Amino acid sequence: MSTPARILLADDHALVRRGVRLILETQPDLTVVAEAGDGAEALDRVADTEIDLAILDVAMPRLTGLQAAREITRRATADRPAPRLLMLSMHDNEQYFFESLRVGASGYVLKSAADRDLVDACRAALRGESFLYPGAESTLVRDYLERLDRGERMPRAVLTPREDEIVKLIAEGHSSREIARLLTISPKTVESHRQNVLAKLGMRDRTELTRYAIRVGLIEP
Repeated sequence: MSTPARILLADDHALVRRGVRLILETQPDLTVVAEAGDGAEALDRVADTEIDLAILDVAMPRLTGLQAAREITRRATADRPAPRLLMLSMHDNEQYFFESLRVGASGYVLKSAADRDLVDACRAALRGESFLYPGAESTLVRDYLERLDRGERMPRAVLTPREDEIVKLIAEGHSSREIARLLTISPKTVESHRQNVLAKLGMRDRTELTRYAIRVGLIEP
């Protein structure tokens, strides 16, 4: 009998992690070997634990699942390749879905349908296949996946990873001084990033940045 696939489960709600773990561990070919309560902790678990698949909640404190997925992929080496990635979310949101694919995830599972879809999504990801949840199989999504399979270059994100961090923290209500302390940069650098972001996005203030952060999955509504 083959060894079960080793899974990292990252979600900031312990109750959700418990429920998802129960779903996965009824399967003989899947086992949860690590858990994390936010994206930064998920990075630590990937670094110190042998993991085949990371299941990441889209919106988490410190680093979102999308930010963590991007960083996991970036840190991969020939000696230690990145685990397969699967995003978990409470939102049926096409933009979150596309962003999940763009940062390297194999698919996107709705929490409301985890009992139906999660096991199939895990197995698809472990086979190196993409998982489309029911309702996401639009012509637009299929075209995107076909372009990825052909190796076509996808459009770059509007903001850099650092700018995403700044927007997330602004939207969470942190001041420039608090953001500077959290990211170990100067308040002047924070303000410079903030002005660059506003200019790139054509926005004017924190309220508009917060709406943007919700829309792209940096924070939950």
